[in-house]
Amino acid sequence: MFQRFQQSRWPQLLLWVLIIAAIVAAPAVLPVFRLNLLGRFLSLAIVALGIDLIWGFTGLLSLGQGIFFALGGYAAAMYLQLNSSSGFPNGIPEFFGLYGVKQLPAFWQPFHSPLFTLVAIWLIPAVLAAVLGNLVFRNRIKGVYFSILTQAALLVFFNFFNGQQKLINGTNGLKTDVTQLFGQMVGSPEMQRGFFWFTALMVIAAWAFVRWVVRGRFGDVLIAIRDDEPRLRFAGFNPTLFKTIVFAIAGGLAGIGGALYTVQSGIVSPQYMTVPFSIEMVIWVAVGGRGTLVGAILGAVAINYAKSLVSEAMPQSWLFIQGGLFILVVTALPEGVIGWWRSDGPRNLLTRLGIARRIGTYPQLELDGQEEVQP
Repeated sequence: MFQRFQQSRWPQLLLWVLIIAAIVAAPAVLPVFRLNLLGRFLSLAIVALGIDLIWGFTGLLSLGQGIFFALGGYAAAMYLQLNSSSGFPNGIPEFFGLYGVKQLPAFWQPFHSPLFTLVAIWLIPAVLAAVLGNLVFRNRIKGVYFSILTQAALLVFFNFFNGQQKLINGTNGLKTDVTQLFGQMVGSPEMQRGFFWFTALMVIAAWAFVRWVVRGRFGDVLIAIRDDEPRLRFAGFNPTLFKTIVFAIAGGLAGIGGALYTVQSGIVSPQYMTVPFSIEMVIWVAVGGRGTLVGAILGAVAINYAKSLVSEAMPQSWLFIQGGLFILVVTALPEGVIGWWRSDGPRNLLTRLGIARRIGTYPQLELDGQEEVQP
């Protein structure tokens, strides 16, 4: 009975009901600070969905998603900075005056437009991911070498952005909490509640989009790339094209998540491009369950919420807990929590504890000395 329930659609449906109920109830029961944190974690869940798409379904472990996450954040921050700079000298953001810059750099100009910004938030990361991915995939680089190259690209972008003081305020980053949007301060409680609701809707939309991608023939090709790329190539498909497209999609999702995270955290900086942050993104998906989609969402939210709570109580202990959690997943739960559930993990655990019983089966009765009665 338990196994039939586990393999049915009811667990997933029940899980989604609980997730939606929690999101709806959050603004009523959580203070603004906690609600803001939950909004940030939901934005990180969008990034995790992209990682699950390229890693869980395509077998591409990227350690450089922080590049695309930060680019989306910078695009949003640049628009907000320009939208709130009319009162500053020369009508440009205040930090330019600290470095003697009196004219707005040319690449800032398009970000006066809200429409351009909305497109740039996902398109710039997606195009960059497509370019970088195509350069790597057409040379048939995969596996650990692909992971190393993405991490190397991450370091290059981090050092570049970190040194651009006169263009994007370098290591200090761009603040958004004191900027204005729709006539209100971005950091105000009212705006943050609005961002929370919008982020929640974007998580659902991103999940639906990625699910649509992996459920069709395109998704079958991605799984074939993950399982046996040479055979797929022999069958006449071009894996380079499919991997480039899916890497671009993941880059676009990371950009959207970065923009939503930036407006809720109040700042974007090169710290989003650090190696530890990009590795954390992979841990979220690994713990939740790669190749499950919903596991990526739960992993991102649960781990970051645990990080927040533990860091408040024991600031120095979270790194040890996170490391131990990752070791546990790699050794005992390689498919993640959701994968463990779907692979009969709970039933096996109950059996080991001596709790589970096979319902619906009966012991065979032996009738010694009695002949079988014929109907």
